Amino acid sequence: MKFLLPALLLSCFHFSSFAAVILQYHHVSDKTPASTSISQEQFQIHMQYLSDNNFNVIALSDLMNSIKKQQPITDKTVAITFDDAYLDILLNGKPILDKFNYPFTIFINPAIVERGSSNYLTWQQLKTMADQGVIIANHGMEHDSMARISEGLTEQQWLIKHTELLLEAESIIKEKTGQSWRYFAYPYGEYTPAVQQWVAQNDFIAFSQQSGAVGLATDLTSVPRFPASKPYDQISSLRDKLKSLPFNMTLRNENASTIVEYNQSKSVTFDVVVEDFLPAQLNCYISGLGRQKIEWQEENSFTINYSASLPIGRVRCNCTAPSISEPGRYYWYSKPWFVLKEGMQWYPL
Repeated sequence: MKFLLPALLLSCFHFSSFAAVILQYHHVSDKTPASTSISQEQFQIHMQYLSDNNFNVIALSDLMNSIKKQQPITDKTVAITFDDAYLDILLNGKPILDKFNYPFTIFINPAIVERGSSNYLTWQQLKTMADQGVIIANHGMEHDSMARISEGLTEQQWLIKHTELLLEAESIIKEKTGQSWRYFAYPYGEYTPAVQQWVAQNDFIAFSQQSGAVGLATDLTSVPRFPASKPYDQISSLRDKLKSLPFNMTLRNENASTIVEYNQSKSVTFDVVVEDFLPAQLNCYISGLGRQKIEWQEENSFTINYSASLPIGRVRCNCTAPSISEPGRYYWYSKPWFVLKEGMQWYPL
């Protein structure tokens, strides 16, 4: 099994020059739900850390263009994103971002903005921010999961319905803000392989909520982002993520599935593309189950037989391994599952 790249290739190829990290936030407040919030004080600490350590904070569009054009990505590149058009992003987050002159993106639901909740940004506020260079992107017309097919509809009928909604949302965003990036953040981070194909067919780039760095080989139908709100808001956690490298893996056939019924999935097999690590140093953890035993199969392929049934709800398998060529940095890959109750019943949102 050949995992170490040839010495000549290692000497001239810099993995870090093709890596970036996207951070995901929601609220910037200490008065909102903890699981989607970061305090103003801690958000200031995050931004100060990026500045003090010379991170290259760029617009999401610049990063996506580099990937689409296969152009090198500057080392220590970061993009900042927010899901949902919360008012505290403007009141509490933007002044801090402006202080550092950091660009950022907000993924919004036009129908929710239209209802005019006092906790959400207005179209006028969004237009003002758009004019100031903030990217306003698509989070769906409503905040509907892209993995939960409406009762009474076939998958094809459901996708046709959501094509209309996605394009309508994009049209409204363009009308109200003057922007149309065709970027789509999956609500709740939920998606399926069929939805990934649908995203590509509609010429959108889609962003998920599982962890991992991005690089030139990143799948643009499920671009990973690191959640940076509580409980992942401490600098000790953020530091490791900011130094991470994209761990390129592929999933074949049923291994690519994201929706499974409780106690029906027993294992998963990954095909590894990156070779810049030692197999013995690979570690994989499944949320709720802990560290898992890894069994290497054919060359560059390994299997995890779960130590117990995957828990019901949103589950992640995070795999990391230290880089040989970049000491102190880790490759990082995350595989999501949405595990249903017995009888294929969804867990609550």
